[in-house]
Amino acid sequence: MKITLLCIGKTDDKYIQEGIDKYLKRLKHYVSFQMVIMPDIKNVKNLSEAQQKEKEAELFFRNITSQDFVVLLDEFGKELRSVELSGFLEQKMVSSVQHLVFLIGGPYGFSDLVKQRANYSLSLSKLTFSHQMVRLFFIEQIYRGFSIMKGEPYHHE
Repeated sequence: MKITLLCIGKTDDKYIQEGIDKYLKRLKHYVSFQMVIMPDIKNVKNLSEAQQKEKEAELFFRNITSQDFVVLLDEFGKELRSVELSGFLEQKMVSSVQHLVFLIGGPYGFSDLVKQRANYSLSLSKLTFSHQMVRLFFIEQIYRGFSIMKGEPYHHE
């Protein structure tokens, strides 16, 4: 199985990028994982909320196929404990999902078209985080999920 995280805009804060790099390096031992950074939307100040979500949807659709299992990282998605996320990942592996694609939306969330295309919606928390921090938290949770699967001592319950 291959996992891709689709994000809009680069990570500006060095300390967040260092954390992301740390967990990306660790993840290599478990799964093929890539983070795809799509360019920021141009002239965003001149766009309505709906127009911005539509432009973001175009970027997402350029990077997913009809065979991909698409998961939205969305505040209204299902909240899972780390052990449950691990089980979700394992279930996708045993059910022969070839490509699991996670999307981080823009400041207004996802367009209806993206929501309709999604196979699942996941919330990392009821709290609001910056899009840059979500990247770090998410990648750490994917690493944690695989370490749980392998019975390694990283996660404590």
